[in-house]
Amino acid sequence: MKITNLAILFVCIFIPFMLVLDFHTRDQENVLQLEDQYSAALRTAVQDAGSVLNINELQEYEAAYQSSKYFKVNKELALDTFFRTLYLNFGVENDPIGQGTLASYIPVIGITDYDGYYIYTTAEYQDNGGQTIAKPMWRPKKPYAFADNNGNVINFTLDSYVHAYDAVRHEWVEGFRADLAGKTSISLLNDPESFEQQRRSTIVSSIQEDVAYFINAYNDYATHYGISYTFKLPQISQEEWTNTIDDIGIMAFIQGLPIGDQTYNNYAFGGGRLIKKTNIIGAIDPSTGFKYAYRSTCSFPYTPEEIFDSPKEAAAAGYYPKECVNGR
Repeated sequence: MKITNLAILFVCIFIPFMLVLDFHTRDQENVLQLEDQYSAALRTAVQDAGSVLNINELQEYEAAYQSSKYFKVNKELALDTFFRTLYLNFGVENDPIGQGTLASYIPVIGITDYDGYYIYTTAEYQDNGGQTIAKPMWRPKKPYAFADNNGNVINFTLDSYVHAYDAVRHEWVEGFRADLAGKTSISLLNDPESFEQQRRSTIVSSIQEDVAYFINAYNDYATHYGISYTFKLPQISQEEWTNTIDDIGIMAFIQGLPIGDQTYNNYAFGGGRLIKKTNIIGAIDPSTGFKYAYRSTCSFPYTPEEIFDSPKEAAAAGYYPKECVNGR
């Protein structure tokens, strides 16, 4: 075979191969770029939703003085904000069909409240005509409940406040763990370290189990949306799960979203950041002229002069720290 024929044969074989390789490389670059855009859009949507969890119309639902974490989350506003931001960043804010398609790749949204959690996912119900309807909706709120081997039940919260059933006395009690210590037959309330460990374990495992269950259950509905992807709980580190229980928050999962010849899968957590920061008051005792620094929750008959963000700042300004008990 002549050299020219070999050259032509080589070109005929090599050029298509290079074209395919170049196409695949460009496609991969586009996929990576879209993944970054989608991840940013998801994070932003969750952050925006988390920021409105603490907006309530009724004052009695605002954070109470007993606990800086007690709050009734505004889950409807958070959900609306999440989808509004997500649709905007995906470019489908004016496209109802595109919105429905995008939403079909979100199997579960979860919200952690002060004393329980909500799951937003597809569920079935009977309409007035007896027809079975499947649509996304909120599942009933579930408490962070724990039962020991003695029949005692403890409903935990995001801090040490509990509602507990004393199986020996056959009565419900509530309050902060420290206030209930030694006053019930529930041994867990007498051990602060074991209590905190069990509280965190109960909250995390409860949310994990339900999120995994409802993501798996979503596969039954995905086929109706024309989705062949198998939904399942992604690998999430224990540290990430534990961080979600420091305050109220929201979590969202996107799975199976077509992106090139691949699928986009991700999740995001967002917090409400409701932990209140107590200001430090810098004041002067009019009878002695001494300068004291104390928490804004304290009540001293001194003349306030300055407000600080921390005791360290107050000390640097020449104020002596002064503690109070129960706000006095």
